[in-house]
Amino acid sequence: MTVYVAYCRVSTDKQGKSGLGLEAQQAAIHAFLRPGDELMQPPYVEVESGKRSDRPKLQEAIERCKRTGATLLIAKLDRLSRNAAFLLSLRDAGVEIVCCDMPNANRLTIGIMALVAEDEAERISARTKAALAAAKARGQKLGGDRGYRPSSPPDHSKATEVRTLKADHQAHAILPVIRRIQQEVESLNGIAVRLNELGHTTPRGGAWTATAVKRALARTEG
Repeated sequence: MTVYVAYCRVSTDKQGKSGLGLEAQQAAIHAFLRPGDELMQPPYVEVESGKRSDRPKLQEAIERCKRTGATLLIAKLDRLSRNAAFLLSLRDAGVEIVCCDMPNANRLTIGIMALVAEDEAERISARTKAALAAAKARGQKLGGDRGYRPSSPPDHSKATEVRTLKADHQAHAILPVIRRIQQEVESLNGIAVRLNELGHTTPRGGAWTATAVKRALARTEG
């Protein structure tokens, strides 16, 4: 028997009040539990906007695990796998951690994911600074004048590279969930239906389709 303290996340206050997204996470938690497991009440629900780096509810859940010896049960890790602050909090929590959507994740893999997230943020920052410095060196006016247009077309290759890197990371984050579903469902359409039922969304926030599943799998090959 394992005793768990559950942690869920919703992106907006509206979702938290309406139960949108939260209901799917709670369903995933209960589906994860085995006979004899104990789920301590209440679950800790974080209303987390994209601008927030602190996780007060996560810290409360961690402290309760430390007091009781319970295991921290994360409902959804996949959409937060590129958030370095969140992942570092988990890595340094000092408690046992289990993720419903990534059951094979542990403190080691979470630490690696945090390093990847930090590296990605640093690379994006470095590219932005380099692009601004290069533009300034060419005599381009930066900011302020909406009427200004560069003499040559902008180079979109860097932005494309960043988007591609982010898409690759998101595909690898959802891969464990897809592999688990593949044990029961073979068709791409069936996998898409199951992902939607579990409350997962595509990297763009939409519903999964057979084509989206195929693309995610293709990004993780090799």
